[in-house]
Amino acid sequence: MYAGRMKTEYLYEPIGIDYKKLRLFWNCVDGKKQTAYQIAAVSDKGELLWDSGKVKSASMQALYGGKDVPPATRVIWKVCLWDEKNVQGEWKEASFETGISAWEAKWITGDYKVDKNKRYPVDCFRKKFQAGDVVKARLYITACGLYEAAINGKKAGDFILAPGITDYKKRIQYQTYDVTALIQNGENEIAVQVADGWYRGSCGAWALKNQYGIQTKLLVQLELTGHDGSITRICSDESWDWSADGPIRFADNKDGEVVDARLTPQYGRKAKVTENRIIPTASDNVSVKEHETFSPKLLITPSGQRVLDFGQNIAGYVNFSLYANEGDRIKLRFGEMLDKQGEFTQQNIQCSNKKITTPLQQILYTCRQGQNQYKTKFAIFGFQYVLVETDMDIKEEDFTAIAVYSDMERTGYFKSSNTLLNKFFDCTVWSAKNNSCDLPTDCPTRERHGWTGDAQIFCSTASFLFDYMSFARKYLNDMYDWQKPNGKLPQIAPEGGTDFYMKSMDGSVGWADAGVIIPYELWKKYNDIEIVKKYLPGMRRYTAFMQKRCGKWYPTAKSTGLKGKEKRYLSNYGQAYGEWAEPEDIHHMTWKDCAVPHPEVATAYTAHVCILMSEMEQALGNNDQAQKYLAFAEECRHSYQALCEKKNFSLDTDRQARLVRPLAFHLLNKEQAKYAKNRLIQSLEAYGWRIGTGFLSTPLILDVLSEIDLSYAYRLLENEKMPGWLFMAKNGATTVWEAWEGKESVNGGIASLDHYSKGAVCRWLFDTMCGIHVAGENHFMIAPKPGGHIASAKADYTSVYGQVISEWKCKDGQTEYRISIPANCTAEIILPDGTQLMQESGSKIYSTKICN
Repeated sequence: MYAGRMKTEYLYEPIGIDYKKLRLFWNCVDGKKQTAYQIAAVSDKGELLWDSGKVKSASMQALYGGKDVPPATRVIWKVCLWDEKNVQGEWKEASFETGISAWEAKWITGDYKVDKNKRYPVDCFRKKFQAGDVVKARLYITACGLYEAAINGKKAGDFILAPGITDYKKRIQYQTYDVTALIQNGENEIAVQVADGWYRGSCGAWALKNQYGIQTKLLVQLELTGHDGSITRICSDESWDWSADGPIRFADNKDGEVVDARLTPQYGRKAKVTENRIIPTASDNVSVKEHETFSPKLLITPSGQRVLDFGQNIAGYVNFSLYANEGDRIKLRFGEMLDKQGEFTQQNIQCSNKKITTPLQQILYTCRQGQNQYKTKFAIFGFQYVLVETDMDIKEEDFTAIAVYSDMERTGYFKSSNTLLNKFFDCTVWSAKNNSCDLPTDCPTRERHGWTGDAQIFCSTASFLFDYMSFARKYLNDMYDWQKPNGKLPQIAPEGGTDFYMKSMDGSVGWADAGVIIPYELWKKYNDIEIVKKYLPGMRRYTAFMQKRCGKWYPTAKSTGLKGKEKRYLSNYGQAYGEWAEPEDIHHMTWKDCAVPHPEVATAYTAHVCILMSEMEQALGNNDQAQKYLAFAEECRHSYQALCEKKNFSLDTDRQARLVRPLAFHLLNKEQAKYAKNRLIQSLEAYGWRIGTGFLSTPLILDVLSEIDLSYAYRLLENEKMPGWLFMAKNGATTVWEAWEGKESVNGGIASLDHYSKGAVCRWLFDTMCGIHVAGENHFMIAPKPGGHIASAKADYTSVYGQVISEWKCKDGQTEYRISIPANCTAEIILPDGTQLMQESGSKIYSTKICN
């Protein structure tokens, strides 16, 4: 038996991390059961930092217990394991490296006075230096804006859109790159370009500018270690050369780039030293990187336009290589769809008025003589189609699309006998990738916001699809950076680009609740209580904020008719989004929906959050606090039940969301619950077994139907008509649509074709259809539930404890189950015929007579 998938705080071979107490993780390979482990850690200077000795334990993680690791130190840690026969396996090793010791560098900026109403070319900085006898070189770098660094003409690192997005007024991330191979003996040159990025470029639906500042800045510290251990530091300061006459004349993360390839920076002036009170910290997260590539088909539209179709809606950019004459021009515009006439359009992703149309998602490129090779440096776009406008001859092979997203390890795969379901699953994976550029966004085109509601409903699905922990923690940091003294959490984090009229929506239930729901979901999926401990103080403040809203009067609130104690625990305060984006024929949404409280939704989520808090407090041993949360939830539950007896909030409704939510959160009394279940089935019958929920309830409806009758859940899932998940796949979607109507959406505000939120249903494919649950340390519960017209299904999930596979096939009146459990793990198997048994690691086949 030996260790595999060795990680430090969920990261492979991290460099430049800031953890004070870090954990080491591994999976067991071969063998049945780990009975002991030993960890040894050595610094890059050869110093033994830790030898755990043989530790009798089945745990596949350990808190680092050695000497304090100095900054800027690489630690090689290795593990050996003993199996169930007490046989020692071979040593396996991994590494991590701590971050910068101290910043000696100065923040620098360009030598010009900024007019906040103007846009500027990319800043170009340069420093020449001598080097020799270098055995280790580390580049520590960040910016207020976006940067790309090169040493001796070669890019440092592979991070795209560095340093990523945060609220730069609260927290700035820095990166650490191993640049040893880029340093040469003698003269060297480091050159860094800095663009506006999220810092002062376009943010939000209406491309608001200067959201975090008006002066872009750069901080660089290059540390060169010689054979004798001496360290030479090349630090950004006033001696650095600067100019703004390089080839990138304009760069905006949404609108694109204007490039003149004939230009090279002259560095005719010096940088200016500036100030920044924020001390950068490591992101402790995966990087944003280039991934899949796609070749296009060249289409000629009815009007004669040339359009490249890459066959897949992605977030990223295009690389092209063209031979051109000096001064030739090419314009590229990026979009998700062709219109009904077969012409390229961006209308579904743009906001437009008399003053602005955004995002432009375009490249304007002027060629130099000879071969021109280009790909965007400081923007990514959401697109499948690219309109090419140029007088030059072009060929398909001149262009390649490159997907760009955070480098999360893929952990979840699914396949079934239903090809449309498989395609929808693939759509979900792609929308998750396309909306993971250092934070979970709603879409990679129009808003690109870190909407908290999108993140909370998708977290459980995302953590099946990817090793999501480090990415999600970073986003939680963004949320809690924003948290107000009264405990309120935001609708969007970081908040740059949030329109002024939306400020009153912060604290909206179902959205701000992400600050509690995401830590809860991560705790359950990774069995990691530390995530709860870290955010517990903030979660308590937010829950108190929710509780204080109960019983309060709000100017735009409509009377519910409740009085006394029933009113005291009803939440009818503050503007909120409500269910959001139900099908048009179920509920036509207007701005008025967001101008009022939604007492049904708010009270439900107040109770739900209190129940989650109670469970987390209980797990931490805080029993008194847990009971208080439970008691408050119960009072909210009684108020909710009373609300349901009022005409305006009656359970006698065809709005599926209104019935799904209380059933999912167990808010109703027995009589109400029985009625709501029957009424939900009636509403589905009346709607032709099409889905009629909106944003919040779509991830919940299959769970509710599964409890009523599993066949109902499958019937809804397999619906191929609009609205329905499979309708998207049947109509050519390669990503998940924002509106159920997709290209035919009549609501221009929800017309993106790349929103992952409706893909949250894919969690059900893993934990119900295939029945995979993490049930404790090194332990699973596998309870597959075949049904509908699906003859086979297979879910493959690489959990924190290793790869688990649950597969079933229906044939000849039998259902065969193949369950694979990773080494050093066990599982409780629960089959539909009531069979319950324990399985150790390995693959086993079971069979039942039950087959749907």
